[in-house]
Amino acid sequence: MDNDKYLKGTTTVGVVCTDGIVLASEQRATMGHFIASKTAKKVYQIDDLVGMTTAGSVGDAQQLVRLVSVESQLYKMRRNESMTIKGIATLMSNFLNANRYYPMMVQLLIGGVDKNGPAIYSLDAMGGSIEETRISATGSGSPMAYGVLEDQYREDMTVSEGLDLAIRAIHNATKRDSASGENIDVVVITKEAFKRLDPEEVKSRRASLN
Repeated sequence: MDNDKYLKGTTTVGVVCTDGIVLASEQRATMGHFIASKTAKKVYQIDDLVGMTTAGSVGDAQQLVRLVSVESQLYKMRRNESMTIKGIATLMSNFLNANRYYPMMVQLLIGGVDKNGPAIYSLDAMGGSIEETRISATGSGSPMAYGVLEDQYREDMTVSEGLDLAIRAIHNATKRDSASGENIDVVVITKEAFKRLDPEEVKSRRASLN
């Protein structure tokens, strides 16, 4: 059996901003009390302006990333336009629900910018899907992250401000959740581009929080 199935524990965050969204995650993967990886990837690009964060079983999450990436590309080839964020979330929700008797043990955030503007959806292992109009967090460190997000989020936040908020939320979660730690991976999505921040910029922003 693939050991990746048991790499669990994380904190991921999504922030809806006036001009885009921010997705972020720390990069620790654990097997029980063992730190299995310090560079785990948990924020993926699944379409030109769409990203997905993963929490839970790494093997299951990677399979879902491959599935939704292929389906979104096929849709674009057939329709000559990108699938909406809601459409991608519905596709993923249907797949998870169809496998509910042998569930994929994941929590997902799917977010990006489409013709309707910025959007983030959270999905559970049974296929439940909720549109998050402000903030969302998943994983074992989410209670700590929510403490920061709920306290400091504003509805008029720009992506620059949302970026700092997401980093602060992940940073605080790593202080109390042993399954979350190491570096922070951050993606900013606007109507112009999908941008993964340079690790040095993230470190600089994170250092300013101390």
